[in-house]
Amino acid sequence: MKHATHLIALVLSLGLVAAACSDDTESSDESTTTTTADDLEPSPEPVNITLLTHDSFAMKQSILDDFASDTGITVVVLNAGDTGQMVSEAILTAGNPLGDVMYGVDNTFLQRALDGEIFEAYESPSLDVVPDHFELDAEHRVTPIVFGDVCVNYWIDALPEGVPAPETIEDLTDPRFAGDLVVQSPETSSPGLAFLLATIAGTDDWEQFWTDLRANDVSVTAGWEDAYYGEFKAGGGDRSLVVSYASSPPAEVIFADPPVDTPPTGVLLDSCFRQIEFAGVLAGTDHPEAAAAVIDFLLTPAFQDDVPLSMFVFPVSDDATLPQEFVDHALLSDDPHILDPAEIEANRDAWTDRWVEIVLG
Repeated sequence: MKHATHLIALVLSLGLVAAACSDDTESSDESTTTTTADDLEPSPEPVNITLLTHDSFAMKQSILDDFASDTGITVVVLNAGDTGQMVSEAILTAGNPLGDVMYGVDNTFLQRALDGEIFEAYESPSLDVVPDHFELDAEHRVTPIVFGDVCVNYWIDALPEGVPAPETIEDLTDPRFAGDLVVQSPETSSPGLAFLLATIAGTDDWEQFWTDLRANDVSVTAGWEDAYYGEFKAGGGDRSLVVSYASSPPAEVIFADPPVDTPPTGVLLDSCFRQIEFAGVLAGTDHPEAAAAVIDFLLTPAFQDDVPLSMFVFPVSDDATLPQEFVDHALLSDDPHILDPAEIEANRDAWTDRWVEIVLG
């Protein structure tokens, strides 16, 4: 799978994010009303809608072409850096936006975006196929689109001899895993921030937890690729534990060269922090109706079925169909760690500063 390094780095650096391996996201046996691209009302005249998004966004161009053919709406993708950069840019241009729709703000930056008043409220009729727990904004300024879990992964055959895989997040501080874990800095990395939040939500004393990790010779890198394809076993390193994603095992199977039937990695489900990515109509757009149609489109099977293999995240729609590799190999926590977006926004800088003092000081 080494030949796919840059592709996987792209699709796995999301943050964010979904669906259908857990009980909450399996397709319902009951009939539901599902919006498809064909159901969307054609635009009175052709219009271009700019989709402001992060650099990890990816999807088949043919899907956008079909949407344009069905509706007269051409989606122009504008990348704006990582999620934090994208949100900051949107706040600076609030009311006179760079685009018409924003895709990809996740729950770690959601409150900042809402406080910046960058969105117009829009309640999509397609939300009837989305479980309620994904909807974090009661005013419908944003719509959940995808989700994913950031979790510690372990290389099964590289664990210390005779040592079973960790079962709890607290196990990572055990001396039997000394020198085995590599994480990303929450200052520079989306999964690094997500794992810090997992420790805040999932341990009795997160500061002591990180003090113990430092004593246990945790290694820190700037980003996901440096960790996964640097110090972790996947890239030839000697560490058996890494902060990555619940979707990493199916990616290992899909991109393996030579092919493999089972992933070489496992997932520590007790360490998972759930990232949910949202889309919203940007306030000040000249085309609010067409922008709303794009939100609807992002919940159609055409888009939702494409996201697992395009971005290695999970669709939020109960009606989405997962590829077989995700059905067979993706693992999602039944009880992932999550924090209220307002709490994250109020404390992120202080938490990160304290983390630097403990781990890098």
